[in-house]
Amino acid sequence: MSVRVIIVDDQTLVRQGIRGLLGISDEVDVVAEASDGAEALEKIAEVSPDVVLLDLRMPGMDGIATLEAMRAADITVPVLVLTTFDDAELVLGAMRAGARGYLLKDVTLEQLVGGIRTVASGGTLLQPAMTERLIKAVSTAPDPADSGGPIERLTERETDVLHLIAGGYSNREIAQMLHLAEGTVKNHVSMVLMKLQARDRTQAVLRALHAGVLG
Repeated sequence: MSVRVIIVDDQTLVRQGIRGLLGISDEVDVVAEASDGAEALEKIAEVSPDVVLLDLRMPGMDGIATLEAMRAADITVPVLVLTTFDDAELVLGAMRAGARGYLLKDVTLEQLVGGIRTVASGGTLLQPAMTERLIKAVSTAPDPADSGGPIERLTERETDVLHLIAGGYSNREIAQMLHLAEGTVKNHVSMVLMKLQARDRTQAVLRALHAGVLG
């Protein structure tokens, strides 16, 4: 079954280009487009997409404001940010606002489709090309999720699982890669979330970056 996607970008040519690219794949179906966050919220309510592809720099309601509005309205559709290489601080804000991951706008069709499927299945995606910049942005910014308590040390296996979570892999894929039972991986993920005092996988990755666990 194809993943139903809405493209949110203020540039018409960019939206058309992404739609045309995804039209080559039979794994993704573009069901709507929006030019800003306000229109995106309307379209999400109309078409109920599986994934939102979101630009961050838009006039009016930008990407982060859109994510915050989605959270306030309890809209749980996963969001994949499409960004440029110099947007590390914006990406950090987007991830903290609830985005499941990000890709640079120069990705290949295979990478884009893979990213869409990753977040649609509940995964988190951090593109390696920008991770170093994101780490620098995290290291110089306060962590709003910081409860003030120390982060409990992860075991070697938990660290392995955390790196794969950051790579966007599902529990099933992590189990296959580490030769573990899927139930065991779920237990490791639960421990990672607990030790990092994180509410979900995305926040766990952000807190790990802030604490230097992934850096």
